[in-house]
Amino acid sequence: MKRHVAILGAGPVGLDAALACTDAGWPFTIYEAADTVAAHVRAWRHVRLFTPWDLNVSHRMRTHLPNAPQGRDCPTGAELANRLLGPVAALPALEGCIRLRTRVSAIARTGLLKHEHIGTGLRAAVPFTLLLDTPEGEDTAEADLVLDCTGTYSHPNTLGPGGIPAPGERALADRITRTLPDTADPSRWAGTVLLAGAGKSAQTAARDLAALPGTRIEWAVRSPEPDWGAVPDDTLPGRQHLVDTSQALTDGANERVTVHTGAHVQTLSPAGDRVRVTLATAGGPRELVCDHIVALTGYTGDASLYRQLQVHECYATGAPMNLSAALLKSAGGDCLAQPSAGIEALRNPEPHFFILGAKSYGRLSTFLLRTGYQQIDQLAAAYADESVLLPAGT
Repeated sequence: MKRHVAILGAGPVGLDAALACTDAGWPFTIYEAADTVAAHVRAWRHVRLFTPWDLNVSHRMRTHLPNAPQGRDCPTGAELANRLLGPVAALPALEGCIRLRTRVSAIARTGLLKHEHIGTGLRAAVPFTLLLDTPEGEDTAEADLVLDCTGTYSHPNTLGPGGIPAPGERALADRITRTLPDTADPSRWAGTVLLAGAGKSAQTAARDLAALPGTRIEWAVRSPEPDWGAVPDDTLPGRQHLVDTSQALTDGANERVTVHTGAHVQTLSPAGDRVRVTLATAGGPRELVCDHIVALTGYTGDASLYRQLQVHECYATGAPMNLSAALLKSAGGDCLAQPSAGIEALRNPEPHFFILGAKSYGRLSTFLLRTGYQQIDQLAAAYADESVLLPAGT
């Protein structure tokens, strides 16, 4: 007796999970909120990864797609979507199994509340109910194994101190760019840009915006002495280039870029068709008037999907507790050095429910696609015996 698998999200990890289901002979459905697969990847289509093809293509993708890209070249988001993820989604094995424009808005155990049957086997014997938002209206579906691969890119963090919105931020939300800016049209970014954040996304934006002659950048960085995530003897040249460029901008290599270290956004307010920003700095408040605001302060997954399930989240990272504990124990700046945590670290108190991919790392920024593919390997191995999904006595 085969049980049904629900895969939430048609990004790289969700598509790889679908291939694992195909290989195992498990019926599955991918639910994707956007009108295309790899929507998050396509949103940063203009950005080049600092990891090469060999780290971005799973062994299942290579098996099912013999002409899959390979080598040490680093793809852009557009290349990743068009040369790999789109062709994977078009494979005959996935035909009819991807529901686009279908958002899973909530998940529950059919007939059970969150607090019922804690630590008993009964929850595992009851299917999940998924509440779906579709073009035709609301609908429901059932599943026996749920893989949340929805990612984080559509849930950006806010600008204010302590992680809450800065005063005025919500009212000016439509004036704030929270995704990596596309600088193909330089006129789009003419004037003064306030850039907030210090991670690789912010470093990429700073590098690209600094190359535009009509743009001035005021870069707000929380750390008083940022190290830009430098990795000794970095084996990824693209990542090292970002570190070098960010350090050079900090040292004044470009007179149109001012880096405010030890600073955060205190308030925002309208100033005609511009925005007045107050930065809190070590030397006291500093007021700026900007034409654009680019907030790249990180992303976190949507936990509201599973609020009715028994999921134990880390109070610090927001990631599932077991995985977060394993990652924090081996904390380091090199995403290439992340350990393979194993299936037990991926499990939640809720049986047969897994948070995978970038979302599984919560606020930690060391996730690689390779890690997501390893998670699928571990899951497939753990569920190789189909009986683990069957109710007792079946």
